[in-house]
Formats: sequence, structure tokens, C-alpha cells
Amino acid sequence: MKNEDDSALPRPIESPLPWGAPCIVMVAPNGARRTQADHPALPLTPAEMARTASACLEAGAAAIHVHVRDAELQHSIDTGAYVEMIDAIRGAVGEGLFLQITTEAVGRFTPAEQMATVRAVRPESASVAVRELIPPDADDAHLSVVESFIDWCGTENIALQYIVYDAVDLERFNTLRARGVIPDESAFLQLVLGKYATNRFCAPPELLPYLGVLREGDIWSVCAFGPLEGPALLGAAMLGGHGRIGFENNIYHLNGEPAASNAEQVAGLVSGIRSLGRDLARADDIRELLANR
Repeated sequence: MKNEDDSALPRPIESPLPWGAPCIVMVAPNGARRTQADHPALPLTPAEMARTASACLEAGAAAIHVHVRDAELQHSIDTGAYVEMIDAIRGAVGEGLFLQITTEAVGRFTPAEQMATVRAVRPESASVAVRELIPPDADDAHLSVVESFIDWCGTENIALQYIVYDAVDLERFNTLRARGVIPDESAFLQLVLGKYATNRFCAPPELLPYLGVLREGDIWSVCAFGPLEGPALLGAAMLGGHGRIGFENNIYHLNGEPAASNAEQVAGLVSGIRSLGRDLARADDIRELLANR
């Protein structure tokens, strides 16, 4: 029964969840290992990636994480392949997506080759795995080279996103910051849950050990392997983080059925984030957020 005096109803309390920055949804459409034998809608060519980028932008993604392949469909970090892929994506969506390339080694590429690719392509952003770029046994000479590379990326306005695979990895990253190898400032981080190489699906509680190691002000995102990807990313969004979703990490719904497309996955995550009452980032929001760290 409606109260005759609506003003007598209690007013909502102030939101207990001060989200801060809007939530970034980045799509990772293909990755380094899967092919269309795994899923026919996995995009590999520039034209396929351009169509996927456009559909994911429409579904609510603000950023895209790009892999390229060689003629044998093996993972590559070839400069020419990246330039062709970037041109195709930009032709489809303009500046509507914040665009990131990967430097993933997959056991094939050295830190020198990874850094050379970033220098040649000059992308808007590049992801770098801390343990690949700076191996635990790196000597002072290598640390100096990496420090110079990171400084150069800053000068060229190339946003590096640092990938860590567990809380120990993140602790080492913080040590490298304290030593000055990596700038001692707010970091752009990718936290990984689960592991592709051992087919170990994520469990959302894997995020918890990271939370005790994150520094205040860090901009952090989660990617998660397996069908629990969606719940894991929503948990990150609820805690103030961001999410990377797509066929690189998972091709299934919770019920075990294959997802139809990357755009369908993006739309599902976007709907969940909106249900939390959190705003969604657009590409220019990411650029502004990273520029003002």
C-alpha cells in the first residue's frame, strides 16, 4: 500500500561504495594460443579483429588487448603484423577503444625483442609481464636497460601495464619500484587468476592475496582463466578494480556452454558492472586516468 506522504519514507543512505574512477572493461579477443579450432568466432586476421573491435565497443568495452600471429598462426610480436592490425582496428573504431599490444614471450621472445617491438610500433599501450621483462636473475646491466626502456615509454606517452601472476610477483614488482627500476608512482597493473599453461581455472578468492600487496593509488585490473571469469571480474569491480574479458582467457559460460562471441562476453560483464551501480569507463577516461597518475 502506497504511503500517502512519500516524504515520510526513510531516505537512502549515502552509498557505502565510493567507486572513484569508472570501471574499465578491456576485451582480449584472441590471445597467444587459441585458434579457430577452439572457437570459430576467435578473431585472428586484421579484418576479423576490426569487426570484433567494433562489436565490443558497441557492447561497452573501452579498451582492447591485441595479439598477432605469424603465417603459421603462431604467436608473434612482429612489428609489421602489429602495424597492420592496429591500422585495421583504428579504421573500424577510430579512437573509440584504448589500444594495447602484448609483448608476451610464450617462451619464444627475449626481453630485448619485446622492448624492440614496443620501440618500433610505438603503441598507445603495451602489456609487459614483470617476470619476463625482468627475470629474477637479471643483472645490473639488464636492470639499467629496462629502466631506460621504461623511461623512454613514459617520454613517448606509451602506457605500460605490468602483468603479475601472483602476490609474490606483485611483491617483487614493489621491490623493483623501491629500487627505482620501475618508476615509484601509481602503477597500471594486470592481476592474473588461474593459469592457461596448466589448464588451471581460476577461483575468485585467488584475488584476495593480491589485495594485501597492492599499493594505494595503483590502477589494477583482473583477468581470469576459465568459466568463473565473469564472477571473478565482478568481484574485482566491486572492490574498485577493473576487468579484462574475452576469448584469450575463457570461451565458456558458467553452464559450460561456449560463449557466442567476445562481444557477448563484454555485454554480460557490462551488465553486471551496471548492476553494482558503478559507472563504465570510455577510452578517453582511461587516457585521462593514466595521464593523471
